[in-house]
Amino acid sequence: MENVHLALEEDDLYSGYNDYNPTFDSEELENDVGFQQAVRTNHGRRPPMTAKFPGTAMGARPLASSFGSRMPMSSSMGRPMTGAVQDGAARPMTAVRAAGYTSSLTRGSTFDPLGQSRGPAPPLEAKSEETAEEKIKILEMKVNDLIEESCMAHSIGALQLALEKAKEAGRKERALVRQREQSGSGEHINLDLTYSVLLNLANQYANNEMYPEALNSYQVIVKNKMFSNAGRLKVNMANIYFKQKNYPKAIKFYRMALDQISNTHKELRIKIMQNIGVVFVRMGQYSDAITSFEHIMSESANIKTGFNLILCYYAIGDRERMKKAFLKLISVRLGIDDEDKYIPSNDDTSSDMVIEAIKNDKLHQMERDLKALAEKYIMTAAKLIAPAIETSFAAGFDWCVDMVKSSQYVELANDLEINKAITYLRQKDFKQAVETLKTFEKKDSRVKSAAATNLSFLYFLEKDFDQADRYADLAMNADRYNPAALINKGNTVFIKQDYEKAAEFYKEALRNDSSCTEALYNLGLTYKKLNRLEEALDCFLKLHAILRNCAQVMYQLAHLHELLEDPQQAIEWLMQVISVTPTDPQVLAKLGELHDAEGDKSQAFQYYYESFRYFPSNIDVIEWLGAYYIETQFCEKAIQYFERATLIQPTQVKWQLMVASCYRRSGNYQKALETYKDIHRKFPVNIECLRFLVRLCTDMGLKEVQEYATKLKKVEKMKEIREQRVKSGREGSARGRKEGREGSAGSAGDHSGSSTKGERLSAKMRSLPASSEPYEASSPKELDASYVDPLGPQTDRPKTGAKKRIEDDDFADEELGDDLLPE
Repeated sequence: MENVHLALEEDDLYSGYNDYNPTFDSEELENDVGFQQAVRTNHGRRPPMTAKFPGTAMGARPLASSFGSRMPMSSSMGRPMTGAVQDGAARPMTAVRAAGYTSSLTRGSTFDPLGQSRGPAPPLEAKSEETAEEKIKILEMKVNDLIEESCMAHSIGALQLALEKAKEAGRKERALVRQREQSGSGEHINLDLTYSVLLNLANQYANNEMYPEALNSYQVIVKNKMFSNAGRLKVNMANIYFKQKNYPKAIKFYRMALDQISNTHKELRIKIMQNIGVVFVRMGQYSDAITSFEHIMSESANIKTGFNLILCYYAIGDRERMKKAFLKLISVRLGIDDEDKYIPSNDDTSSDMVIEAIKNDKLHQMERDLKALAEKYIMTAAKLIAPAIETSFAAGFDWCVDMVKSSQYVELANDLEINKAITYLRQKDFKQAVETLKTFEKKDSRVKSAAATNLSFLYFLEKDFDQADRYADLAMNADRYNPAALINKGNTVFIKQDYEKAAEFYKEALRNDSSCTEALYNLGLTYKKLNRLEEALDCFLKLHAILRNCAQVMYQLAHLHELLEDPQQAIEWLMQVISVTPTDPQVLAKLGELHDAEGDKSQAFQYYYESFRYFPSNIDVIEWLGAYYIETQFCEKAIQYFERATLIQPTQVKWQLMVASCYRRSGNYQKALETYKDIHRKFPVNIECLRFLVRLCTDMGLKEVQEYATKLKKVEKMKEIREQRVKSGREGSARGRKEGREGSAGSAGDHSGSSTKGERLSAKMRSLPASSEPYEASSPKELDASYVDPLGPQTDRPKTGAKKRIEDDDFADEELGDDLLPE
C-alpha cells in the first residue's frame, strides 16, 4: 500500500472540460456584422495602414466578437489584424481563401479552378542544337552498342549477323573519327574504342572463315604502334595460318608472339609453346615437338601435353621414353578436391546444407569433367603403348596396370584390366579374355559386376546359355542396378522362351536406366513374341523418338504394322528405312512383297528388280521376277533369272525345267530340246523331263521318240514299285500300332519302335530321289514345291513369303512325280 498514491481531492481530473471559448462559436456567425463584411470583401484590397493604429505593442483596436461586442486586442507585430474594420472598409480574410476560388462574384469573375480562361499554354522553348561534343558522345555509345550486339550474336551462333554488326560498328567508328577531326578535337581520339572495333571485326571474319580479311584486320592492329600489347594478336594470326595448313608461317607467328610476351605471363607462354608443339606434330617433325612438350612438362605439366608427348615418343618408337612419359602423365596433379569433401557429415546441418548446394554446381562439374578427361587420356595412352613397350601385349598392359596402381589413379587399374580383356576379344583370343575377366570374381562389387556382365555376354555369343545365365546372375548379385546385367539375364530367359519373365528383366533395366535403348528394343521384341503387338508398337515408337535414324527400329515398326494388317503404314515405314539404307536388298524385297499383296504389280516389280540388282542370289526374288516375266508373256527375259537360279542351286531340277519351258514357250523348240536332253543326262529318272522329251520328239518327228518313250515307261514302273513299298510300309506301321494297343507294354514298345522305323523309312523314300539321281542335302524349305511346267494359264497362285508359285495346266490331269516332295 505504500506504493499506492491516492488522488487528492483538490486535483479535479475533469477540470476545464466544460470551459467555453466564444471564439469557436459558429452559430452566431450569420449575425456577426464584422465577420460577414470580411467574408464579402475576401477578394478586396487590403486597407492601407494609417496612423490610427500605431504599430506598437500597446496599440489596440476593436475586434468584432461573436457577441457583437468590441474587445481591445493588440498585434504583436504592430500591424492591423486580418478582418479588422478600418474607416468602414473591409479587408479580405486571406486565411480562408482557397486556390482559385472566391465566394464573391460581384466583380464578374467566373469559377475557373484550372485556369482555362487564361488561354493555351505558351509553346515549349525550342531545344538548342546539339553541340559537337554531344554528337561525338552519342556516336561512341552507338559504336559500343554495335560491338556488344555483335558479340551477343556470335554467342548464339548467328555468325553472319555478328559480322554485319561488326562491319556497321566499323563504319560508325570511322564517322566518329571524321567528326572529331572536323570539330578540331582530333587529338582526343578514343584509341580503346578503335582497338575494340578492329579486333571484333577481325574475330568475326575469322569465325566466318574469311581468313584473308581477318588477317588484314589483324595486320592493321599489329602495325599500329599506338596500340599497346598488339603483338599478342599474332597468336590469332598464327591460328588462322594453322587452319589454312600453312604450318611454317604458323610457327613463325607463334614465335613472334612468344618473343613479345614477357616471362611474367607464364601461362600464356605455355599455351603458345603447346601450339608450336602441335604444329610440329602436324609437320611430322616429332623431335622438335618433343622439345616443346618436354619444356612444358618441366615448367608446368598438364594432362594434354603429357599425352601429346607419349604420342610423339610412340611415333619415333622410343620404348624407354614412352615409359617415362607415361609415368609423368599419371603423376600430373589436377588440382581438384577429393570427392570425400562432398559427402555430408550428418553432424553439422549448416555444413550439410552448404555441401548439398555445391555438390552439383559448375565448379564441381568442371572438376568432374577434368578428372574424366585425365582418365580418358591415361586409358588411351595405356592401350596405345602396351603392345610397344614390352615384347607382348599382355606384358605391356601388366606394366601399365602396375604403374597406375601405385599412382593417384588407383581406381583406373581395374578398368585397365577390363580393357585388357576387351583387347583380347578384338584379337579374337576368347580364352585369354575369359581368363582375364574371371580374375575379377573376388574384386569389389562394381568391377565384379562389369566383368561378370562381359563374361555373360561372351558365353551368350558362344551359345553357352547356362554359363551366360550363371554370370548374369553373378553380375546382378554384385550390382542389382546394373542395366547391362539385367539385359543379359533377360536374354538368357528369352532364349528359353520364357517371354514374360524376360520382359520383367527388361522393365527393371529400364527402371534403373530409362535411356537404355537395348532394354527397350528387347522389350519390344518380347512383346512381339507374346503377340502383344500394340505394346510392342509403343516400345518401338519410343525407341524411334530416341534413335531417329535407326534402320532396325523402323523395320520393326514396319513389320508390326504388317502384323496389324496395316500394309500402307508398313510401306511408309519401309520407305523411311530405304531413305537411311537405300541398298538393303531385304528391305527392297519386302517392299516388293507388300506392293504385290496390294495388287500393284508394276511397283512390286520395281522393288524386286532393285533388290535383285543389289543382291542377285536371293532365290525368292529370282523366282518372283521369272514368274512375273512369264505372266507378262516375256519368256525370253525370264530365262536369265532361271539360269541364275540354276547356278545357285544346280541340284534343283525345277530351275532347269523352267529354262527349257521358257525356250519351248517362246518357240525355240531346238534349244528347248537340247535343254531337256541336258536335263535328262543329269537327272535320268525325272519323269517330267522324259514326258517333255517324248512330246517334243513327237511334234518334231524325231526318231528318238521311241527311246524316250521306253525310258519313260521304265521310270513310271519304278515309281509304281516305290509307291507300293511306301504303301506296304504304311500298312505295316498301322498293323504294328494296332498290335501294340492290343498287346502288353513290352510288346507295345517293340511294335512302336518298328512302326516308327517304318514311318522314317517311308518318309525317307518319299523325300529322297531315285538311286541314279544326285542327292541334294538341302533343307525342306528349298524343296517346298514340286515343279509344274509354267506353260498354261496362270491360276490360283498361293503366296508364301516373297515367292510366286508357278503352275501350268498342260498336265493338270496327269499325276506328277513326287520324288522331289518333302515329307
